[in-house]
Amino acid sequence: MNPEEGSVIPNLLTIAGTDPSGGAGIQADLKTFSALGTYGMSVITGLVAQNTRGVRSVHQVPASFVTEQLDAVFDDCRVDAVKIGMLATADIIEAVAGVLAARRPRYVVLDPVMVAKSGDRLLAADALASLRSALLPHVDLITPNLPEAADLLGVAEASTEAEMRSQLDALVKLGPAVLLKGGHLSGPECPDLLALDASAQPTRLVAPRIETTSDHGTGCTLSAAIAALRPQRPGWLESVTEAKAYLTGALTEAHRLDVGHGHGPVHHFYKWW
Repeated sequence: MNPEEGSVIPNLLTIAGTDPSGGAGIQADLKTFSALGTYGMSVITGLVAQNTRGVRSVHQVPASFVTEQLDAVFDDCRVDAVKIGMLATADIIEAVAGVLAARRPRYVVLDPVMVAKSGDRLLAADALASLRSALLPHVDLITPNLPEAADLLGVAEASTEAEMRSQLDALVKLGPAVLLKGGHLSGPECPDLLALDASAQPTRLVAPRIETTSDHGTGCTLSAAIAALRPQRPGWLESVTEAKAYLTGALTEAHRLDVGHGHGPVHHFYKWW
């Protein structure tokens, strides 16, 4: 899991919002980066007053200051991979896209955060067009769940795996590779579909459904894990497969934590304490 002794430790950058309760957003990303043997850096797009019960308010960071943060990192530090989470507005999306176009980091993973688990909207509805047109051309992999996929495509949310497959075909035409997450389906397993391009057959990845209320920040954690592993693994399939296994372990051991009274966090450091 960790880089071999003597090898260069990857530098990972997360671009996302905050979570004061520590289970999602920037905080979850940095924990995941550390757990998977990488050095974490962060650019904050929004200050989110939230806890395990829900989002209270969001203070959006000006797009110009997002650009300043990004330039400060890229001017000084090697960036081996980027994970993008909450972007909130069209102005922030365009700012991030502009820096990615100029800096061209090798790997970029986008978790298209649109709605919090509590149901609170985290991406302005009018920002979707900017996400599709300005940002996706600079992204290598997107990791939407079923509600996010429906938002991206402007269709009803998939309720079966067959509908997932149909939506995956449409999503991959947007440009990046796609990991479509099926956790919102019912059943004993959580099927995800990975399509690396429009011409290849998708790979079906299955994990057991963990019965727990400690699932706050699962999307943040999975996308951060994929980004952290990609510089350390030969391809996207290996990175996604290992990231899913890491998240399954973090969910399974989440009961060892006692944080909040709503959807608690996963246990990012379950292998250590």
